[in-house]
Amino acid sequence: MKQLRPISLFTFACVVSIGTLVLYNIPFFQYVAENTNGNWAGRAFLIVSLAVVMLAVNFMMTYLLMFLLRIVGRFLLAVLALINATAVYFITTYNVMMDATTIANVFNTRYSEASGFFSWSLWIGITVFGVLPALWCLLQPVVMDKARKMSICCGASLGVVVVEALLNINQTLWISQHDTELGGLLQPWSYVVNTVRLASFRMDEQAEEIRLPDGKITDNEKAVVVLVIGESARKANFQLYGYQRQTNPRLSRCEGLKVYQATACATYTTAGTKAILEPQNTDELYEVLPNYAFRMGVDVSWRTSNWGEPPIHIDEYLTDGELAEKYADTNKDYDGILFAGLRERITTSKKDKVLIILHTSTSHGPNYSDKYPKEFEIFKPVARNVEEGEKNVALLVNAYDNTIVYTDFLLDSLISTLRSMEDWKSAMIFISDHGESLGEKGMFMHGLPMRIAPKEQYEIPLLVWTSDGFRDYRSYGGRQADGSLPPVLEQHYIFHSVINLLSIDSPAYNKKHDIFVAR
Repeated sequence: MKQLRPISLFTFACVVSIGTLVLYNIPFFQYVAENTNGNWAGRAFLIVSLAVVMLAVNFMMTYLLMFLLRIVGRFLLAVLALINATAVYFITTYNVMMDATTIANVFNTRYSEASGFFSWSLWIGITVFGVLPALWCLLQPVVMDKARKMSICCGASLGVVVVEALLNINQTLWISQHDTELGGLLQPWSYVVNTVRLASFRMDEQAEEIRLPDGKITDNEKAVVVLVIGESARKANFQLYGYQRQTNPRLSRCEGLKVYQATACATYTTAGTKAILEPQNTDELYEVLPNYAFRMGVDVSWRTSNWGEPPIHIDEYLTDGELAEKYADTNKDYDGILFAGLRERITTSKKDKVLIILHTSTSHGPNYSDKYPKEFEIFKPVARNVEEGEKNVALLVNAYDNTIVYTDFLLDSLISTLRSMEDWKSAMIFISDHGESLGEKGMFMHGLPMRIAPKEQYEIPLLVWTSDGFRDYRSYGGRQADGSLPPVLEQHYIFHSVINLLSIDSPAYNKKHDIFVAR
């Protein structure tokens, strides 16, 4: 066998970078080409810019791995080639993305399940696009460069990335709208970054919360609170807040429903959900509402079609998939599955205090039209996704408004169920994790930093209903008696209000942050 001719580290890094771009990132560029708006020149400029950035970053990564780690660096590059080939096979064959959910599924899959994917095409793909490049990385002789040249090469790579970023600063919004898809298709960074994210999330799950001081339940009155955490529901499109469309035809006629002015502490799910469940807005990990109520003796159930909540330590945590198995007669494709069987679940509880938390995903983009049954498609025609909506915002608003109509139906049905349970004091609280942009000033979806986020991304609905005689309300709806606007409530008001409803006497309770006051 003829020995390979030695090449410089610079050449080696160039070959690996180009190979990574060509062999493993075609799906990435296909997605960019299919989902970029604008004329062909703008689309081509973005694609070329992304290719240049990818080449520069992968060149720098390869150069540093080889220069600093030598043999270990070769081994890591070989492993990345094998994983890249496997990832691209599954992306192209099964139309998946290497996002955090997929990575979690990979780590949770047993051999008996994974073996079902084994095929000749898989092995051929891994051999051609993985094994052969891996062997080249392991066997190709490389002449190492001096430290000075390493500094110049890596510095130049960084400079290229910065220049390209500045030239494409007008594409920041588009990239932020598609960050999940782009990140899930970009090799090797998709699985590298998402594996680190998954590890960090699981470490957070094991992190010790700052325990709140003990409290106690002060009565044996049967009481249930259903807290519905909405997803991407913005106040501006609720008829209850003055929106001109009938997006709340049922709730607008609901007796006893109170409407509050509220604001989110963040524009993304993880921070918004955490703020709803914690006693104060903080970066610390305090014991959150379901965990605290459970520890105080409340029967707590968490039902979710979403993700991103803080670590939940209770006995009953149910995903929409698990609920679909339990309630086979309910359509599993929409958030109605979270509401299935609630009456029976509450009335069969062996405890006097029950807390049900429903973490929905009804108004989350970009595919708003997929979030509701077709009988709730009141406003037509609709855009199938944000990409179509960028061309015709009115169609996107139609689809989004239909998600609010569906939310209206779900909440009204829940209130009717609670109203019929005459032996129980009951309450329903609905609050969104954050808002949503629907084309205002050219912005879509959510996730901008609070300091620059438009109000549509943080002004949220807060709706409260209680059965007759169950606590009293502070009057926050509409203008006050003196003509002033009502105060704007923050998400952590929920913690203290629910503690009150469940009759938990606790040093953690802050009366100033309670929607209710004692009679």
